[in-house]
Amino acid sequence: MPETTALAKVRWRIIPFLFLLYVVAYLDRVNVGFAAIDMNEQLGFSAAVYGFGSGIFFLSYTLLEVPSNLILARVGARVWIARIMVTWGLVSTAMIFVNSAAMFYVLRFLLGAAEAGFFPGLLFYLTNWFPARERARTVALFMTATAMAGVIGAPLSSALLQLDGTLGLHGWQWLFIIEGLPAVLLAPVVLSRLTEKPEDAAWLSAEERAWLSQKMAQEREHTPETFVTFGAAIRSSRLWALSVPYFCIVIAFYGVSFWLPQIVQATGTLSSATVVLLSAIPYVAATIGMVTIGVHSDRTGERRWHVAGPMLIGAAGFVLTVLAPATAAMSLFTLSIAAFGIWGTLGPYWTLPPALLRGTAAAGGIALVNSIGNLGGFVGPFVVGWVREATGGFTSGLLLLAAVLVVGAVVILRIKVPAAA
Repeated sequence: MPETTALAKVRWRIIPFLFLLYVVAYLDRVNVGFAAIDMNEQLGFSAAVYGFGSGIFFLSYTLLEVPSNLILARVGARVWIARIMVTWGLVSTAMIFVNSAAMFYVLRFLLGAAEAGFFPGLLFYLTNWFPARERARTVALFMTATAMAGVIGAPLSSALLQLDGTLGLHGWQWLFIIEGLPAVLLAPVVLSRLTEKPEDAAWLSAEERAWLSQKMAQEREHTPETFVTFGAAIRSSRLWALSVPYFCIVIAFYGVSFWLPQIVQATGTLSSATVVLLSAIPYVAATIGMVTIGVHSDRTGERRWHVAGPMLIGAAGFVLTVLAPATAAMSLFTLSIAAFGIWGTLGPYWTLPPALLRGTAAAGGIALVNSIGNLGGFVGPFVVGWVREATGGFTSGLLLLAAVLVVGAVVILRIKVPAAA
């Protein structure tokens, strides 16, 4: 059957490659969390300086997200994604030159500008290849890269930190060099590997191309309650309301990502390299959460509770981290519960905005939702850092992240889910 064989070929052709690209992207975004243990001490950065510098990435990222994705819709995913990868890889590598708070802020801001449009661009690209009923598991599989970046990045970063002193460079500088270069090297592969749309897929049979092209065209034309133009999309109160839960998810997502190694370190006297290595454990739980919840959401066709339920699990994980005995093992266990829930929201959530959007509205609208949500990427790390500076610990910051997730769960349950989701 062309339906079965076409989708199987598309999955194997597209998902592993996009997974690889997003592993590199996410690792370059959050590797500052692995570098921070030594970098902050050597450069004299306070918790507030580090939190602000980590979060400022998302200000430029948010500012340029929509225009970047609208350009992608015009020039094509291949060219624009390759351009994004070259620029972010160069900026990420340039982090080795950080020697002051001001330079830290500037380079993190430039990194956000360079990467703007990458994630929503990939989501927009996927809407051209996968029917709506396939998207929760598709997005979950592709976005497991955010968790696997932690699984891969933790031991890799641990090893790189031990290069301290090699060729006169600090370990954290080696971390930025080795983890920044793959983005530049993969850009030419994007140009040769990505196919713009099903009609151009020479690797599908003529029958498979015809079926998939017709299926995607039918969905675009007959999906109810969708917006076709970007102007119509931004006037939709439902699209703005749908951005609120994602804002809450991202606050928790990056609030824990950027501070995870330091939260674990605060519970004992483990070395920097050991702490970074152990930080992979919650990301394993995150990977399991994304895949299992995404697959179950597609199987049942239910979306709202598959977002709200994991948000409440994430909140419970943060509360348990505060209440449980302050040991490294217990913190890793409770933070793994939080990670399972937070990452588990992503597959089901990202079926919802595309179900409201098509045409230019899809490119701009997906970017708009991601932009609003990713403001949480500034709020989460900054607030946790500010609270830690004020209180001397992580307790209040973790409880705040839990409260934000509860608010997001309540909001998503009150939103009318698009029928096509």
